[in-house]
Amino acid sequence: MQRFREGVHIRTMKAKRKVEEVSKEDVQAFLKKNAFVLFTVGAVVVGVALGFALRPYKMTYREVKYFSFPGELLMRMLQMLVLPLLVSSLITGMAALDSKASGKMGMRAVIYYMSTTFIAVFVGIIIVLIIHPGKGSKEEFGKQQKIEQVSPADAFLDLIRNMFPPNLVQACTQQFKTKYGKRVEVMESTREEVIPVPGQVNGVNALGLVVFSMCFGLIIGNMKEQGQVLRDFFDSLNEAIMRLVAIIMWYCPIGILFLIAGKIVEMDDLTQMGGQLGMYTITVIIGLLIHGVLILPTLYFVITRQNPFIFIAGLLQALVTALGTSSSSATLPVTFKCLEENNKIDKRITRFVLPVGATINMDGTALYEALAAIFIAQVNNMEMNFGQILTISITATAASIGAAGIPQAGLVTMVIVLTSVGLPTDDITLIIAVDWFLDRLRTTTNVLGDSIGAGIVEFLSRQELRSKDVEMGNSVLEEKERKKPYKLISQDSDLENDKRAHSESHM
Repeated sequence: MQRFREGVHIRTMKAKRKVEEVSKEDVQAFLKKNAFVLFTVGAVVVGVALGFALRPYKMTYREVKYFSFPGELLMRMLQMLVLPLLVSSLITGMAALDSKASGKMGMRAVIYYMSTTFIAVFVGIIIVLIIHPGKGSKEEFGKQQKIEQVSPADAFLDLIRNMFPPNLVQACTQQFKTKYGKRVEVMESTREEVIPVPGQVNGVNALGLVVFSMCFGLIIGNMKEQGQVLRDFFDSLNEAIMRLVAIIMWYCPIGILFLIAGKIVEMDDLTQMGGQLGMYTITVIIGLLIHGVLILPTLYFVITRQNPFIFIAGLLQALVTALGTSSSSATLPVTFKCLEENNKIDKRITRFVLPVGATINMDGTALYEALAAIFIAQVNNMEMNFGQILTISITATAASIGAAGIPQAGLVTMVIVLTSVGLPTDDITLIIAVDWFLDRLRTTTNVLGDSIGAGIVEFLSRQELRSKDVEMGNSVLEEKERKKPYKLISQDSDLENDKRAHSESHM
């Protein structure tokens, strides 16, 4: 009996040790796999805490800029990679597909982009009409400043002009933007007329580079063997950029920590925020949550029949980077890495869908612009009829496509939405106090929308991708057979002929 008890005790102790060893190994494996994500999420928490801890010290503008310097470095590093990554990924993505496959894939991506953007606008309009955050008077808000006026027609023409840049080198640093000048007509009566004149603003013309890269990639793909050298070059460039991204990702948590802390230190006093602005902030957050947590995952589940939250878990670092940098373009390198390594999305899909999505698919921005326009109408006690709400939804969709993937680009395109329904554009300044915070949330929604789009497009395009793989496999086998075996056969037959001739001569 004693021996039996000892045996049971020994077995129990061994089992406990085994469980402890397994749990330790599991924990280590989990920490190793999710190190980047844990560091990044931790950086956000520490950044928020540090920012609020430093607010009582009333730092000067210069001191805040010095304090935020590590964050500024991160932004510069990521923006440095955007241009080569955008061009190389799109060219290799388009070249890897034939025109038929890329046409189908492109159609699916565009349908997804337009559908989710319209849904986002609809959600924004419904939420703002239900909650009605603009109740009260305009006196709650502080002083207003002048906002540059933009004609919707000129803004739309600028969008088309930027799609076809006359100078590709200039498109890497500047984009076209109509400015306004005055022309004096001296006739019977002197008259001044405001006229549009060509102008430039600093910033990468992503739309123009996307259009050029897609066309260039398609041409290379159709050139077959002649275009192989160029295809290999851009493929190698893309791989080199992704390796640089892997190095920069270790610096991401530090940069995000100081970006968020610096923004919190320099923000206005929240206690002076009026009730209307507070309600407006809550309304935007609710709208973005409904779109990002309910609608996009549901869409993913309905189409793919897979768990959307497992997919989103793989994107966590990209979403946190979007929250920290407030730029979908700057987040693009991290989004590529998350989708390809964590979610195992085909590179041909990510290279095609993500750069285009980061340029034209702005669900969060569209929702925010529609919501903000109706909020400004409510503040001014203006009743919106169905026609005006429809106009807002269409212009908000178009304006979000034209919005650059940079911090606070939505404020610029907001002018177009307000002008389309005759709302005062100067009232944009009413929401500037909280825009830095909401901009981060809508950028996160934009990145989530692009990533889920990549997952959906891959699922719908799996047939074309498989047939392309089979075709590529067959062509490689044919190439090998043509180059190697036939030479061996010819050499063997030559030897046999020589032997036969030699034996015949001896006979």
